[in-house]
Amino acid sequence: QCRPYNLAAVKHIRDLDPSDIDKLVCIKGMVTRTSAIIPNLRYAVFECAACGQEVAAPNVGGRVEDPTGCAGCKKKWSMALQHNKGQYTDKQLVKMQESPNDIPEGETPMGVTLYSYDTLVDVARPGDRVTITGIYRAAAVRANPRQAALYAMFRTYVDVVHVHRDESRRLFSAAGGAADAAAAEAEPTIRVLLELAADPRLTQRLIASLAPNIWEMDDIKKGVLCQLFGGCSKAFPGGKIRGELNVLLVGDPSVSKSQLLTYVHKLAPRGIYTSGKGSSAVGLTAYVTKDPETKEMVLESGALVLSDRGVCCIDEFDKMSDSARSMLHEAMEQQTVSVAKAGLISTLNARCSVLACANPIGSRYNPNMSIAENINLPPTLLTRFDLIYLVLDRYEEQRDRRLARHLVSLFHPGSTDRSRTAGAGDLISPDLLKKYVAYARARCQPKLSDEAAEELVTRYQTLRRDGRERKVVMATPRQLESLIRIAESLARMRLDAHVRRDDVAEAVRLWYGAMAGSTSGGAGGGDGRPDLDTLYTGTTAAQR
Repeated sequence: QCRPYNLAAVKHIRDLDPSDIDKLVCIKGMVTRTSAIIPNLRYAVFECAACGQEVAAPNVGGRVEDPTGCAGCKKKWSMALQHNKGQYTDKQLVKMQESPNDIPEGETPMGVTLYSYDTLVDVARPGDRVTITGIYRAAAVRANPRQAALYAMFRTYVDVVHVHRDESRRLFSAAGGAADAAAAEAEPTIRVLLELAADPRLTQRLIASLAPNIWEMDDIKKGVLCQLFGGCSKAFPGGKIRGELNVLLVGDPSVSKSQLLTYVHKLAPRGIYTSGKGSSAVGLTAYVTKDPETKEMVLESGALVLSDRGVCCIDEFDKMSDSARSMLHEAMEQQTVSVAKAGLISTLNARCSVLACANPIGSRYNPNMSIAENINLPPTLLTRFDLIYLVLDRYEEQRDRRLARHLVSLFHPGSTDRSRTAGAGDLISPDLLKKYVAYARARCQPKLSDEAAEELVTRYQTLRRDGRERKVVMATPRQLESLIRIAESLARMRLDAHVRRDDVAEAVRLWYGAMAGSTSGGAGGGDGRPDLDTLYTGTTAAQR
């Protein structure tokens, strides 16, 4: 079979018109739904009821001509279809819609129906960004199946010839590349990525390259980088522990929370960006709809399911409805979405990291109240976040001057006071950074070394002892799992196969820095150290 691809002109879905019918076209978009595999008849076998002679009839344009008589015994209308003797091929219906970047201002995304056959079945999954090469077809629609009358409007679809998935996922799959051609194509890129991993200043360069227009916030960027690289999932008999990190950014307006969120969404190989007010409970998980083709009830994937193996970015997290927020409890810890409605009972995978932004109740953060009172989120949901960063707009003259100079330098390229964390030569391009993240997630599975395991136990014991002396809760087993995930992500950042003692120390520092700001006591006279009771109960030990 010949599968042409890489056409010179790539069309948007909304640009397809009647002049493209029965021509080879190339379109880009995101897969939203795939059907079950449908057996498609290639040729049918008819057998004579009188003499037993068999005749094969091919499927031409979706129709099989029924033989009117037997060629052997010359009897009329004696041929009967033998279902088990014909040959069938796999066929799948795929729904694809425009990528968010390709939608014009004020428009809603348009979709197209695709039909894939044989080896192209199950190549594209919901949530994948793909480039499709295929033949644009038009089919007549009958007004009534029993009559020959046709509607004047035709139904259009694309017969898929080739599927090109997003490069970062295609080249660096967990299996190590699908075909020899793909592996050979990826070889120069892998060489560049390994050279990048050997750089002693890799961590500083990665932090500087993540949203370079956002000034400082190095610890927050490092925490978000840990989320992008992720830890390793563990499966045990009777259960599993997630490897994805969940991060929450809470703070005042105008501190670049949404900009960081948007940048991470563009950088992640997979993921959906959604806002709190614009998300319903079923929109996040899954909803039931009637299939226009088969008229049956089917499940449509929501944002969390489409972000499987990626990052789901939720802005305005505090403004979500209670019903939508309650759906996140299962998805953030068990990494599944259970649906039981309209006779459809299923459990869908939602193995995604959640990066959320929230504003305090009174728009600005009140340091005299706990974080649970400030953002009005249930404590059960807050405990599922591995890192909770408090981003405040502090008034410091020196800092304000540096920030103002940095912002002006973004609009004035000739400015001499260009205050970047790293020079322009040290920045990693977004495309290379995206490939590096995808490669690290696919190929690097770090394991805990003996010294790292011992350090984790010691650090956890120290945190528990400090809490016992102060009569507060400083760490729980869930926090220990978080520390392991952060340490694994730091090792994966260097493409290291083993987690070292330094990774554990840095993971504790990152966790302590994030949680100390967000869970330290407010009006109760907290001393700046973490008190997880503020997440569990909303009040500190000192206030009780």
